[in-house]
Amino acid sequence: MTHFGDYQNLIYGSGLSGVQPTWPVDYATLKARAEAAMPPGVLTYVQGGCGDEFTQDENARAFQHWGMVPRMMVDCSTRDLSTRVFGMELTSPLFMAPIGVTGMCTQDDHGDLAAARASAATGVPLIASTLSNDPLEAVRVTCDDTPAMFQLYTPRDPDVASSLVSRAEAAGYKAIVVTLDTWVTGWRPRDLNVANFPQLRGHVLQNYFTDPAFRKLLAKPPEDDMRTAIGTWAATFGKVLTWDDMAWLRSLTKLPIVLKGICHPDDALRAINTGADGIYVSNHGGRQANGGIATIDMLPKVVAAVAGRIPVLFDSGIRSGSDVIKAIALGADLVGVGRPYSYGLALGGADGCAHVLRCLLAEADLLMAVNGWPTLAAVREAGAKRTDLTLPSR
Repeated sequence: MTHFGDYQNLIYGSGLSGVQPTWPVDYATLKARAEAAMPPGVLTYVQGGCGDEFTQDENARAFQHWGMVPRMMVDCSTRDLSTRVFGMELTSPLFMAPIGVTGMCTQDDHGDLAAARASAATGVPLIASTLSNDPLEAVRVTCDDTPAMFQLYTPRDPDVASSLVSRAEAAGYKAIVVTLDTWVTGWRPRDLNVANFPQLRGHVLQNYFTDPAFRKLLAKPPEDDMRTAIGTWAATFGKVLTWDDMAWLRSLTKLPIVLKGICHPDDALRAINTGADGIYVSNHGGRQANGGIATIDMLPKVVAAVAGRIPVLFDSGIRSGSDVIKAIALGADLVGVGRPYSYGLALGGADGCAHVLRCLLAEADLLMAVNGWPTLAAVREAGAKRTDLTLPSR
């Protein structure tokens, strides 16, 4: 396809032969179908937020009070969504955000590999989670020529942390994305009401169970004593990171280090001053803390503080291609999608996930075409404005 928006032409063309899309092209229908298809334990973990889920819902709702003004009589017959970040040549600014139960989202429990295949098929990079049903090396290989990044939940044991980072670097990941807000899990009623925490049942722990430094902590290998291995994981998960740890993190790798969870401009400045190579604006999709401000509303001040010195990644609340473009307009360099691609995995594995990504890209591309923004630079120049409209919830 010449443009991402041409995906709609394939759909309409197939319709002439009586073929309709296998999977929905809109988020609401995608979500409804996934809810019917996903096992309850996986669904509550993917959908659940912290507390009464106000922040989770606000993340998505807040996009409605940002608007953009179209410009007419601009030649947008050719659009360019390509970008370059951390040496990665990317066809678009979209990426797949790390999700800890991706591996459980497909029927074969290899959703991490399915997401990687979708990445390879679409050119949309994956940030592979530490929590995975397949080793990080296998996930990276499956991404093929599409670049990938590795998300780190920093273990308390320094040797395990060093080993995970070294493995990611050796495997060919292009950056280490350090999650800052999950050294302890937030209060998640959906999971608590059914006493469901997948990791304590041995799920998505293959990066630990295959790690030589982790295995040294065990008297018996995980396959011979799973209960002890799970308990050891629980005891080593969740190092509390402070700014004093930046020098240690930096010593672990030559790869770019991206700090995930930065939402305050002062923290962004301190991240730059202590050697971070990228900022990731996120409130974990509202899963870790409730009562906060929507992430999209915090993005502009962080971008202003960074002032172009290092890349700014963004996620939380992305549900459509127009959301992607609004985040770009407000200064994000890369924009991550989460729950929608999980639903695609649940409905159709790698192909379903790739379909969801293509729909997001098609909508983003067509919005740029119709509104007179042929490039991402034009989108940023156009910017987005707060509106005072009171709109219904999504």
